[in-house]
Amino acid sequence: MTDVNTILTNLRRPRLLIRAARFGQGDYNRDRDLKRLMKLPATPTPARAVDGLIAEEARLEETRKAGEASYSIARHVEVLIALIAEARFLPRKQAQG
Repeated sequence: MTDVNTILTNLRRPRLLIRAARFGQGDYNRDRDLKRLMKLPATPTPARAVDGLIAEEARLEETRKAGEASYSIARHVEVLIALIAEARFLPRKQAQG
């Protein structure tokens, strides 16, 4: 698996999307929001959530770039909110040395 921190660090999205996602962090509720966003009966672990959210965010980004009418900016922001929040629950790598 590719390092999640590397993926998130290299994520380049319009500034407005990222600002909206950061603004929404205060209202994020993982039990409520993850089950709805990922269409699961129970709240997944942070690692499983991040993997699924990265895939969904990539799909939304492709839809946005293609200019498809099915693109939902609201869903994109919700997925980015969850992705940022869930990434904070992942264990950090310890520096070697």
